Amino acid sequence: MKTYYNPDDLKKFGNIGEFQKPMADKFFEYYGEVFKEGALTAREKSLIALAVAHAVQCPYCIDAYTVDTMEKGCDEEQMMEAVHVAAAIRGGASLVHSTQMMNKAKEISM
Repeated sequence: MKTYYNPDDLKKFGNIGEFQKPMADKFFEYYGEVFKEGALTAREKSLIALAVAHAVQCPYCIDAYTVDTMEKGCDEEQMMEAVHVAAAIRGGASLVHSTQMMNKAKEISM
């Protein structure tokens, strides 16, 4: 099946510095810091990353964080619950913006 996303490209993530090494180095330094244990465990951060990956619809991130969460001991139920949290927030964010539409419709109707 032909697709825009090639799963093998995920393995090339480390090569993003090929065209701009200084910025890539800064990104990877930041990325590494973000995912270190802190107020949140690495497991919690991985579940958040999995949920965000679904919200932003990044197939590379979905693959990577599905593996990562499972390696960190998460089960399918926990992973799906995290995805549902992302879906609820994403849906709510769309719906709350309907107030702008309703305000404009009311303004035009007056």
